[in-house]
Amino acid sequence: MPDAPAPKYPRSTVIRGLEMGKWRQHKGDGDMWPITWAADDFLYGAAGDNTGSPMNFWRIHGQSGASWSFHLELVDNLPIDPKVYCQRPRVDKNRGVKPAGLLGMDGMLYFAVELHNYGENPAFNRQCNISSWIITTRDWGKTWNREATPLEFFTGRLASPHFIQFGRDFEGARDGYVYATFPAGTDGNSYWCNGDMLLLGRVPRAKLLERAAWEFFTGTPEAPAWDRDDAKARPIFEYPSMTGEDHVTYNRFLKRYLLANFSFLNRETMQPRPYHQNWPDSVYPSQLTLFEAPEPWGPWSLFHRDDDFGHYGVYQPIFPTKWMMDEKTLYLVYSGSHDDYNFTCQGVVLDLF
Repeated sequence: MPDAPAPKYPRSTVIRGLEMGKWRQHKGDGDMWPITWAADDFLYGAAGDNTGSPMNFWRIHGQSGASWSFHLELVDNLPIDPKVYCQRPRVDKNRGVKPAGLLGMDGMLYFAVELHNYGENPAFNRQCNISSWIITTRDWGKTWNREATPLEFFTGRLASPHFIQFGRDFEGARDGYVYATFPAGTDGNSYWCNGDMLLLGRVPRAKLLERAAWEFFTGTPEAPAWDRDDAKARPIFEYPSMTGEDHVTYNRFLKRYLLANFSFLNRETMQPRPYHQNWPDSVYPSQLTLFEAPEPWGPWSLFHRDDDFGHYGVYQPIFPTKWMMDEKTLYLVYSGSHDDYNFTCQGVVLDLF
């Protein structure tokens, strides 16, 4: 079999590798699953494509452990009505809204939602994000301020913000900023899968809803620099045609940032093949690559690679911070096609140096 692409990053000197748990637990319905740890001590998550809805919002009860004792409660099956918000240029009119980032901070939930289409380039048909904005809730998803920011708060390369996760209600954040990564392509668009890079933005936590207060990483891991002109943003992570709509979480035990990246591959050639290429034929593998870094901007080091992570295409991996149990034990949540088209949780044990 041909070799799959490989990320050009050094091996980690902190994490040697990992062992995946034997069992996977499936809950809920739908895909995507950005997750945050809120002030009420619950995890909250959002999903796309639940029965009868393009996007929905969930409360996650319990504590994952040896007994896998957790369950999901559907709080709102339609936070954003596509008949109202998706009737815009280039956006899929019926199912053109998906969850991006979710953040619990200071007793409020901030939910970044993205408007998208299912691809515009038949030769390399990547699901394209058009724009995004932030909605908020103070009652854990029962009611929403659906226009907490303008609908085109982020556009172009920034159309899919994913907040970096810390502890409960943003406890243990590295400083007074909220950080978010943005999956981007070299052509100036934002892609849900098989993009080229991640950009990084930050904003003072009290000004998260003010677009003019955001600034973007323009430096290097050795010499961080920031600028409010997003056109000057430089990648913090690059993996051409193999960068997913990824999540970054902070491991408080290791004091490292964990980046979980997914990419889709053609089974015969092992070359990049976006999820919606030749849709609905989605029976092909995904590559999972896991990285760690001392700062949100890197430098990143690889500690795990699996070129056949899910026979039907598995995606959107995230390590929820509440479910980081100790220095070695944590849980990976992801979703995918067919039998994995839900909230899928699998235990992980790290092998540390």
